Amino acid sequence: MLNLVSADYSSVNTQVVKQNRIIAAIDMGTNSLHMVIVRIDPNLPAFTIIAKEKETVRLGDRDITTGELKPEIMTKAIAALGRFQEVAKTANAETIIAVATSAMREAPNGKDFLHRVESELGLSVDLISGQEEARRIYLGVLSGMEFHNKPHIIIDIGGGSTEIILGDSQEPRTLTSTKVGAVRLTTELISSDPILDVEFQYLQAYVRGMLERSVDEVLANLKFGEFPRLVGTSGTIETIAMIQAREKLGNVPSTLNGYQFSLRDLEDWVNRLRKMTNAERAAIPGMPERRSEVILAGAVVLQEAMMLLGVDSITTCGRALREGVIVDWMLSHGLIEDKLRFQSSVRERSVLKQANKYQVNLTYSDRVAAFALSLFDQTQGQLHHWGINERQLLWAAAILHNCGHHISHSAHHKHSYYLIRNSELLGYNETEIEIIANLARYHRKSPPKKRHENYRNLLNKQHRQVVSQLSALLRLAVALDRRQIGAIAQIKCDYYPQFQKFNLLIYPTHPNDECALELWSLDFKKAVFEAEFGVKLVTHLEKGVRV
Repeated sequence: MLNLVSADYSSVNTQVVKQNRIIAAIDMGTNSLHMVIVRIDPNLPAFTIIAKEKETVRLGDRDITTGELKPEIMTKAIAALGRFQEVAKTANAETIIAVATSAMREAPNGKDFLHRVESELGLSVDLISGQEEARRIYLGVLSGMEFHNKPHIIIDIGGGSTEIILGDSQEPRTLTSTKVGAVRLTTELISSDPILDVEFQYLQAYVRGMLERSVDEVLANLKFGEFPRLVGTSGTIETIAMIQAREKLGNVPSTLNGYQFSLRDLEDWVNRLRKMTNAERAAIPGMPERRSEVILAGAVVLQEAMMLLGVDSITTCGRALREGVIVDWMLSHGLIEDKLRFQSSVRERSVLKQANKYQVNLTYSDRVAAFALSLFDQTQGQLHHWGINERQLLWAAAILHNCGHHISHSAHHKHSYYLIRNSELLGYNETEIEIIANLARYHRKSPPKKRHENYRNLLNKQHRQVVSQLSALLRLAVALDRRQIGAIAQIKCDYYPQFQKFNLLIYPTHPNDECALELWSLDFKKAVFEAEFGVKLVTHLEKGVRV
């Protein structure tokens, strides 16, 4: 467990100040906005939840014709986020990490809305993919439940999507996300109150068909003789557990964490809920406000998933995505030393997996990446002021810059953009994936231009500057291995600001190699670098001892 002292998570980065830190995490879901505020004790490491906030906004209730977020709902969401900020400030939170999921991923104006949130509130929101959402849910559940290295299947039913995950307290084996959620299904498939038999039967069949692929993927990764426990998280499952416990026990337990109910219990509730009107469902003791509107669709998702998985009971867990966001932040800031899940490791494995998928020549890409990072490090604080995160994005782009060859050699830089943009790169948010894809896009041919749609997708001026400057470094890195044989062993940069001069010293692998093609390529590509940084680039072939 990530929230308890354990063998897996007992060590703390020695560079971290040994004091409690207060962090807030916001989950902008399709149904509700949630915030959790935690106090982190880096000595354990552990975190304690000190406050929770929730606002049912229904971002998933989008315009039927255009699919866009409705103006009145966006206004309500901004008001809720502003209130969350005030609560976090009162709690002395040092930072707020916010993520957006299904509704924002799919709405045509989703990114524009997130840009508006940043402009009006100063709150930066990470848009994450379905698989990345599943990964963070897994981290959240691990922080609240002990797996004892045994396989567990996690199901999280949200407003717009359902995540099904297989893991055993180590690295997740399977991460899936399917576009079936309580709000989405209610909006699209239920028009009667109470639901008509024909609508109910179609709802069941539709959900089963949508879930089959994810369930098959999960079951395929189970080993012979393994019988996993099913763990359920988030609103739909918590509500069913609550109303079930209230009816069965006469009261709701102080915590639903670890509460179990059976498939038979669930089937009984589905049969009862389908016969009720919304008003009758709302009157059920313990039914949260507005949950009655979508609970039937969510319960059907759970029922169909349990039947497909072949399990007869489910255990609830009170932690999910927002707690996973906290854990992910702790991992990325060195508060948890864990070689399996540390952020940079997650990112690295994900990039290499995509490189393998698109048959990238990793020996060559590794050299390009090494040159790109060397240029980054030697020019940091002189030509640019980017940090560790931008350095990681440059590395990923360097590894994947040539993946477009998988489609065609012609215009492969554009194909690289498309493949990266549509890949599931775990550990990165949507903005970071967009930056990586743009960096790869501009490793050759024309530099970034405002008329390019992919460049315009970067709504933030700072993100566009990252692409403009780091793609100029990547161009040089590609030129330094023009023959793809490792002709150049090392480079050294000397910057003379008084002359606006940038010397690039090149040390060949073999002393007699003139590296003529590499030097020509550098001369051909240096114009973009010179224009971006306002310097004159001069190359020198060094035949002496390497530095």
